[in-house]
Amino acid sequence: MRVILQRVKEANVSVYGEVLGEIKKGFLLYVGFKKGDTFADVEKIAAKILKLRVFEDDNDRMNLSIKDLEGSILSISQFTLYGSTKKGNRPSFTDTMEPTLAAEFYEAFNSELKKQGTMVIPGSFGAHMEISSINDGPVTFILESEGA
Repeated sequence: MRVILQRVKEANVSVYGEVLGEIKKGFLLYVGFKKGDTFADVEKIAAKILKLRVFEDDNDRMNLSIKDLEGSILSISQFTLYGSTKKGNRPSFTDTMEPTLAAEFYEAFNSELKKQGTMVIPGSFGAHMEISSINDGPVTFILESEGA
């Protein structure tokens, strides 16, 4: 499992020009799954995201979590996170999880985040989405289940 986490001032997701959801201060997450990922990976990464202290405190130090700020999460499924560009010019997606199973994992991931009381706005799994965001910092992290 791989998540690109961006701290944002605001973000939104649209499909065919219709805004599906938007957040103010919080995280924009791009979420991808590969063959062999487990639901334990989902739980581990979700817990890490909720505890990650990447928001400034009163002393301008990254010391606060999204839960401390009562921030929101915009979660976007993105299978291209496991696209390989090692050979040729056309990405290979052989390592990505099968779409039906990936959809289950994506739902489980969002549910895991919500369990802790964090507002989570999901994208539309498998749809062509347009994402707009105002990054804050910028602050961006890559979380992977192998190294979380």
